[in-house]
Amino acid sequence: MIFRRAAVREFTSTAIAIFVALFFIMITVILVRLLSQAAGGRLPADAVLALIGFSSLNHLPVLLSLSVFVAVLLSMSRSYRDSEMVVWFSSGLPLTAWIRPVLQFSLPIALVVAVLSLFLSPWAQGKALEYRKRLESRDEVSRVSPGAFRESASSQRVFFVESVDQAAGRVKNVFINSVQPGKQGLTVATDGEVETAANGDRFVVLLNGRRYDGEPGAANFRVMNFERYAVRIEPKELGVIEVTPRTLTTDNLLLAPTNPNKGELAWRFGIPLATLILSLLAIPLSFVNPRVGRANNLVFAVLAFTVYLNLLGVSQAWIAKGRLDAVTGVWAVHGSMLLLLLLLFGWRMLPSLRRSR
Repeated sequence: MIFRRAAVREFTSTAIAIFVALFFIMITVILVRLLSQAAGGRLPADAVLALIGFSSLNHLPVLLSLSVFVAVLLSMSRSYRDSEMVVWFSSGLPLTAWIRPVLQFSLPIALVVAVLSLFLSPWAQGKALEYRKRLESRDEVSRVSPGAFRESASSQRVFFVESVDQAAGRVKNVFINSVQPGKQGLTVATDGEVETAANGDRFVVLLNGRRYDGEPGAANFRVMNFERYAVRIEPKELGVIEVTPRTLTTDNLLLAPTNPNKGELAWRFGIPLATLILSLLAIPLSFVNPRVGRANNLVFAVLAFTVYLNLLGVSQAWIAKGRLDAVTGVWAVHGSMLLLLLLLFGWRMLPSLRRSR
């Protein structure tokens, strides 16, 4: 019918606008968090963009689910405000007639959410963890940031470099404070560069500098001036990547049905199912009385979405800890929302049934 095509078209345009707005908000929040880590020296600046991409893929399923829910809610609320629903009910059509166009709109998106939740999100989380491990395994020179004090992985050295010339591989005004048992060394130099020996060993070569060696609190410090001072860069091995249920593929979770894996499966399969239920839940929640306003229903709708996702998270945690059976946890959450959906449909259709009688 014509109204179905028009409804799906309006749902789609509204969902695109909402998704773009929410996506940029999400990117901004992730960017601020990662930039704060980079400013604090916990994350290299060149790793921000890659981690933004991995984090975005991880949050896309929930973002799409929210976009579908809000799109149906706002589109149908507009129909109530413009008195289109009055004409709809006067024509003898029930509220349940909206189920088909809403499912026609939300079902393809729920399939996309299922692909993201079951395959792309675990891959993104695994790659993000692997990428962070590789960043931690970078040598000390690679992690030096100009204009900031950086501590080595062994906490025995503190570096400061005023400026870095990436093209020439040179640094300006280097400060190194090293601590050893019963001994402390302070090295300053005006220039420095990184050299690679024939056997593959890497060295930091400081030029035209001075070194102070001695015991803290004693007066017998030794001062040395040098034209060239080389320090070998100890390579750091890549740490063992921790395997968690969030980084495992869905096939591996199914092959190893432990409690944590069952909890993760409940979350992955629950997000696309929640997308369909929320899209249908938006139909009775979209009722607006033009004389009263729509604030109450919008508040209840946001509360319903928040409670739904929190219940999914709680059930996942309880299943992972063995406090709740997987089947019981899944049906308790989704069954409760389905029961709420039926009650709201009955509540909204009750006046129409009375008038028809």
